[in-house]
Amino acid sequence: MGLCRRHVRVMAFLVLLVAGVVLLAPVGVLAQRGTADQVVILQVDGPIVPVVAQYLDRGIVEAERRGAVCVIELNTPGGLYDTTQVIVQRIMNAQVPVVVYVSPAGGWASSAGTFITLSAHVAAMAPGSRIGAAHPVAGGGEELSGAQEEKITQDAAAWVRSIAEMRGRNAEKAELAVIESRSYTDKEAFEYGLIDLRAQNLQELLTAIDGMTVALSSGEEVVLATAGAVSEREEMTRVERILHTLSNPNIAYILLSIGMLGLLMEFYNPGSIFPGVAGGLALITALYSLGTLDAHWGGILLIILGFALFAFELFVPSYGLLTVGGLIAVTLGSLMLFSDSPAGFQVSVGVVAGVVVGIGLFVVIAGRAVIKAHRRQATTGQEGMVGAVGVALTALNPKGTVLVQGERWQARAEDGPVAENEEVVVLRLDGLNLIVRRRSPTD
Repeated sequence: MGLCRRHVRVMAFLVLLVAGVVLLAPVGVLAQRGTADQVVILQVDGPIVPVVAQYLDRGIVEAERRGAVCVIELNTPGGLYDTTQVIVQRIMNAQVPVVVYVSPAGGWASSAGTFITLSAHVAAMAPGSRIGAAHPVAGGGEELSGAQEEKITQDAAAWVRSIAEMRGRNAEKAELAVIESRSYTDKEAFEYGLIDLRAQNLQELLTAIDGMTVALSSGEEVVLATAGAVSEREEMTRVERILHTLSNPNIAYILLSIGMLGLLMEFYNPGSIFPGVAGGLALITALYSLGTLDAHWGGILLIILGFALFAFELFVPSYGLLTVGGLIAVTLGSLMLFSDSPAGFQVSVGVVAGVVVGIGLFVVIAGRAVIKAHRRQATTGQEGMVGAVGVALTALNPKGTVLVQGERWQARAEDGPVAENEEVVVLRLDGLNLIVRRRSPTD
């Protein structure tokens, strides 16, 4: 009887052990699983602006839907601090592994790109690429006191340290990229532990990260399965591409110049319509772009002042001084637009020079044409009658009737009588009567 009870206890223990293994097996699967052999590829080439955050969010959502690895090919000169925070938070809370690959060869992840790269589950760089120079700057050209700038810098430094520590990367070197604007080559970034690997191309990257284990924000560990995975690119939509193109500082500056130039042409030649409409549309689009890019409002106002001086040149005999002042204002405003932005996030000096020279030539040529037209003798209305040649329909002694420009007029001869059918020249108008004289051989 005692033996039977012992067998029963052993059997019960074995049953409970097997049941425990069966019940706990799914927990082990959840603790470490592999991703589906799919890769969603996103590409960011240009400044980090709100439309980029929207695009990356959409791409990560698609990767989460498929259970795929998300790879972001990044090449950026930097961008807006607020937008960078949105992107970093989205990457760090993604439900799938996110890989940031700084490419192509010679590309960069400057300023905002540094935070984005360090926040990835896996960070990689192509040969010849670089990362760093992440010192924060004030948006909109806002002037900051030393204390305010130090506060923003320390906050950014703490943020980049937190990101690096969470991803197991070199927090000290990451902090130097913010405080001292340090930049690192791909080789230095790998040696210092800022990135996980270097790869010649995307295919080499996918092969190299295959089998790596990464931890998601939920605590779940995921094993990457990317070698031979099906890759699919998630492109920007047409609207996103347009908005991203408009977020280029050079494009925004050119649109602003075209807009102001169109309005100036309409001012020079009222009623031409097309220049005014095109200029207005370009100006509104430019203001959207400049607002998105946090352009310096002092620079925008200087450019507007310059074009106002060009317009005043028509009415004030300044002998070209207003034009010179306008060119100086436009030049200074152009250079000031993104003066506080990171390198590579500014208007090209060559573009500024080309636009200023082009505007200067236009103002000189158009201004001369307008002034010449204003000084030209009128050819219509009453003023157009002066100097016109007609024929006396009756003898003028001194009054009679003449035919001028196909119309009959009452006329009075001023320099002696005029015979019938003799040619006359109109000297002036006196109400509805013409004052004429006999036409001489020299007229």
